[in-house]
Amino acid sequence: MDNHFFVLAIVMLIAGAFGGIVNFYLLGRTDERPNAWMRPVVLGIGASFLVPVVLDVLSIKLVIESAEDPSKLLIFTSICLIAAILSRYLSGSVGDRVAEEASRASMRVDELLVELRNLQEEIAPLIETETETELAGQVAAGEEVNPSDLDVTCNKVLKTLASGRFIFRSLSGLCEDSSADEATVRQTLAVLITKGLAGRSRGPKGERWFVTERGRRVLETLQ
Repeated sequence: MDNHFFVLAIVMLIAGAFGGIVNFYLLGRTDERPNAWMRPVVLGIGASFLVPVVLDVLSIKLVIESAEDPSKLLIFTSICLIAAILSRYLSGSVGDRVAEEASRASMRVDELLVELRNLQEEIAPLIETETETELAGQVAAGEEVNPSDLDVTCNKVLKTLASGRFIFRSLSGLCEDSSADEATVRQTLAVLITKGLAGRSRGPKGERWFVTERGRRVLETLQ
């Protein structure tokens, strides 16, 4: 009987190791580390040595019967091999779930960062408009824009940008209110942005333009 248990231990060890090697090649791993095969082999051996426990729980006397019937030993070997091969589903499913959750979390973080960046761009003009400067109406030399440097179109678009009931203006709305074509308004907005009189924000609804605090000061001098 002692020899039989020794034979069963050898059978479970070999079946588990062979099942682990089968898993290693079935999974098609690209891991080039020298010990990459050890994990599936260890899992296979562990699953193989659990077979007697499962058989005992199910009240199957295959372990004892295999001592007298070689065909039972062959069946026991097959069960150990199957258990070793199936061990990859347990480890694979857990690993896949962890990897999937990590991927989802990473994607969600990226989405939140984009939303936060867009939100910062959207509320920046609101904060600038509602915040009182320390020296209201005064700017450092060389920073103020001379209203005479602006042409008629720039003045008109700047007034339109600040006179609407919306802080963020769309290009079509500016074209309609200023009675100018899209190319002219877009070119004028680029000039105003360069001079720091207007700003541009890109949100969920697309590009929007707004007047900056410097632009409001220039408008005050025009009135």
